[in-house]
Amino acid sequence: MFKLAKPTLVAAAVAGSLVAGAVNAGEQFGLGRTATAEEIAGWDIDVRPDGMGLPVGSGSVLDGEGLYEAQCASCHGLFGEGEGRWPVLAGGQGTLADERPTKTVGSYWPYASTLYDYIYRAMPFPAPRSLTPDQTYAISAYVLYLNEIVDEDFVLTNENLADVKMPNEPNFFVDPRPDVANTRCMSDCADPAALQVTGSIGGVTPVGHFIEGADGPAASHDAQHELEKKMEMERLKELGVEVEEEEASSEPAALSEAAVAGEATYNMACVACHGAGIAGAPAVGDKAAWEARIARGMESMISNAINGYAGDNGVMPAKGGRADLSDEAVANAVAYMAESSQ
Repeated sequence: MFKLAKPTLVAAAVAGSLVAGAVNAGEQFGLGRTATAEEIAGWDIDVRPDGMGLPVGSGSVLDGEGLYEAQCASCHGLFGEGEGRWPVLAGGQGTLADERPTKTVGSYWPYASTLYDYIYRAMPFPAPRSLTPDQTYAISAYVLYLNEIVDEDFVLTNENLADVKMPNEPNFFVDPRPDVANTRCMSDCADPAALQVTGSIGGVTPVGHFIEGADGPAASHDAQHELEKKMEMERLKELGVEVEEEEASSEPAALSEAAVAGEATYNMACVACHGAGIAGAPAVGDKAAWEARIARGMESMISNAINGYAGDNGVMPAKGGRADLSDEAVANAVAYMAESSQ
């Protein structure tokens, strides 16, 4: 048994040398450079349950209502009930012991900090990190209000967020079980060439792996919506409910050469939002949604798609967040969507 002399000073010295070594190691070997304070601040946006890391700001339930309806309701429903197969945000209390629990902010979330943190990092779906801190506080306050956690006159700030107690917080605890070490595969291993990584818009929630018939919690694949709609109609028919059949559409007009070339780009990069009209994006085939846009001309639509667009109905990031696409590919995708919606 022994003692360390001045343990605080020793620990501080060791920590300082490790940080300095980590920061300067790259430059010593001619790799990269030391990150600036501004660059570090851009990444250092995580929020702890005790509120550490929150930016200064505030937002009321009242302000959050309008922001939520404009930025969130198209996916999550006007009252947090969820649209299609997008996540439900409100309700679900008392369901966690069910076979299919409804995990929402009110029924499952352990801390209000995780609500703010996720909205600020990843929302809204087509344009993550486009919300200001005050807007994020307001939307967070409104979602808390939808779950009856705060009153309608509540104002959420960086000073009181940590004081908000979530209903399910007591059911979260540190897992006392020991870690289990995985063993390395030495025989009959998976062939790396057969593995496939799928996704949609770079930097946001991946949806490319949701396929027709998938039982996923938040699929946005347009085929999934159509499948569920068809299944619901069949269910109603079996119950004897009179269902109005949709009239078969007339033969669509032939697509231009540019539109034909743009279909692949649409399926790869645009369908996540434009397939089902997510977050204000006009859904392909919705003539009413496209009529005014088409009237302004292809040049205007292509310019907005390439350079980005912010309007009352939502935000369109430049090239849909796919900076790797060429201007021509984006223009062709716009042609395909417009011609398919006339």
